[in-house]
Amino acid sequence: MKLVVQVKLLPTPAQSTALEATLHACNETATWASKVAFEKDVKNNFALRKLAYAEAKGRWGLGAQAAHHVIKKTCDAYTTLKANLKAGNLGRPGSKLYLRATAKPIVFRPAGGQPYDDRMLSWQMTQRRISIWTVCGRVKDVAFTAGPEQLATLALYRKGESDLLLRDGMWFLNATCEVPQASLNTEPTDFLGIDLGITNIATTSDGEIMAGRELNRTRARERKLRTALQKKNTPSAKRRLRKRRRKEARQAKDINHKIAKHVVAEAQRTGRGIALENLTGIRERVRLRKPQRATLHSWAFRQLGQFIAYKARQAGVPVVYVDPAYTSRTCAECGHIDKANRVSQAWFACRACGFVDHADRNGSRNIRARAWALWRRGAQSTAPAPRQKQRHGAGRKRGITPSDARCASPAL
Repeated sequence: MKLVVQVKLLPTPAQSTALEATLHACNETATWASKVAFEKDVKNNFALRKLAYAEAKGRWGLGAQAAHHVIKKTCDAYTTLKANLKAGNLGRPGSKLYLRATAKPIVFRPAGGQPYDDRMLSWQMTQRRISIWTVCGRVKDVAFTAGPEQLATLALYRKGESDLLLRDGMWFLNATCEVPQASLNTEPTDFLGIDLGITNIATTSDGEIMAGRELNRTRARERKLRTALQKKNTPSAKRRLRKRRRKEARQAKDINHKIAKHVVAEAQRTGRGIALENLTGIRERVRLRKPQRATLHSWAFRQLGQFIAYKARQAGVPVVYVDPAYTSRTCAECGHIDKANRVSQAWFACRACGFVDHADRNGSRNIRARAWALWRRGAQSTAPAPRQKQRHGAGRKRGITPSDARCASPAL
């Protein structure tokens, strides 16, 4: 399976200048190629090469491989746009958003990411150095660093392209790795149900609660500070906002990785599968007061589900998605469904049999039971392949939104 390992580059000032000039040249060329593709209505990679390749090398001074990658990046951007238009992510045909997205060529950011292949980029793993092509010539001995686990994965399994990124003044390489995966466990002994929430980020059917109270307080404090800085709107406030803008996202991503790793390890150790709720469209379905919307919409539930799915795929653990309807109102003991069963956010008390339990644990047990029933009736694992990253550099946000995996149970 394909995984992306991110390493941080530590270039000297001269090396950094060469890298920055390369990104600017590549993205200027991509913007020009995008204009050609738009005017000629040629969005196919090989057809666009016939129109743009020679000029990309001559007028813009790119190497042969760089010119190929720039043209392909342009076509990928239009493919992404087409998929978003088809999925309705940019409004209905004729709407303002739809027209704004289709009325002019795609523009690439000057510092947008640029793909590199092994002809343009070579790795010296033991020395932790790379040699990379730039518009200023080949730049050698660029140092890089990463965590021990990332370095080991990179040394063993790196295969394919890498993306050069400039983010907040720091340089990164996203390297593609072809990591072997374990064979799928087709005979799980049971399922580990996972209930996702805001107060408790994840609760397992074993009763383990991964609470997010401290994290929620941190997020509320960050949101309050962000609001204050935005109102102040001074140069100093803007600098602080730029410095802190990805802090909350990094923290959420780190916690999601840790939760996913723990859940998959527990399921693998006990020979069980993992049961998750299919939360597709949850933000559109749920009606909340305005103060609660930021809390719901700011946590990356989809990201956590994706992390669990790809880690489970790597470990050979089956994953089944179930319908989340009434899991919080159904008694895990007798099956009685009643809105009054949910006494509070934390507690569940069945009006029929008197069963009392933590509300999230009761919900996770219902999720486990539904997944187990589906599996016995013939459902297969729905752990999806890792999401393919879109090419970096498009001026507008046009990521393809793949449909969430659904349980493939026959004749349910």
